[in-house]
Amino acid sequence: MAHTIAFLGSGRLASAIIRGLIAKNVCAPAEIAATSKTGTSAQALAHETGITFEPDLVRLLGPAEIVIVAFKPQSLATADPRLAELTTGKLVVSLLAGKRLARLAQSFPSARNLVRTMPNTPAAIGAGITAYCANQPLTDADRQTVGALLGALGQFLELDEKHLDAVTALSAGGPAFLFEFTAALREAGIAAGLPADVSERLTVETVLGSARLLARTGSSPEALRDQVVSPNGTTSAGLQVMETRQFRATLRDTILAATRRADELSRD
Repeated sequence: MAHTIAFLGSGRLASAIIRGLIAKNVCAPAEIAATSKTGTSAQALAHETGITFEPDLVRLLGPAEIVIVAFKPQSLATADPRLAELTTGKLVVSLLAGKRLARLAQSFPSARNLVRTMPNTPAAIGAGITAYCANQPLTDADRQTVGALLGALGQFLELDEKHLDAVTALSAGGPAFLFEFTAALREAGIAAGLPADVSERLTVETVLGSARLLARTGSSPEALRDQVVSPNGTTSAGLQVMETRQFRATLRDTILAATRRADELSRD
């Protein structure tokens, strides 16, 4: 059986999608083929998952209906010029951070449609959220295809491309900001006298449990916060410091700075 999905690049996100598609029985390994710059990562992935390693670009793209562009964003400028012709009539899904649809259309001018996506790192364990936009309205069949691909990474939503820079800042950059907050919480516990390993465990489980509570209850963060706070209590004392130090304003400025930088990079 000839493959129907071709991956240009076999890094972490490509691997996550492939493993998710197979695990969820969306498609069989025989329906997927992949290549990579040196071939090493694609060969290893093929060995682990049963997909086809195909280094020849013509044989890789010829039978494919769907092409997943998963190499490094900076490699787009030096990508094989044959891609323009070899992707004619195919659905091209880009995982390239910061590459706008107009730029993708220069490299894949004859694709039947182009889809730009912005996943985040939790996608590696199927817990991500991916925003996407399409160059043209998606057909029902292609919308189902995009949903199956991105569903392998977690949740997904379609947005206008004008929002993708803010998405890059919030959900793609958000894990880094959350990890920094988590590290700060851990260090604060140590400063308060806890052993390092105890502070580490308490911090991780508190962040994880709080996120689950937020997701499962459907309550607002503010409502859940208020359930913890007692007048003149310990949490209230800590929140007063956060308010004085303008914690929310700092996070707002963090996201706005990242959004501006995303806009700058996507213009390259």
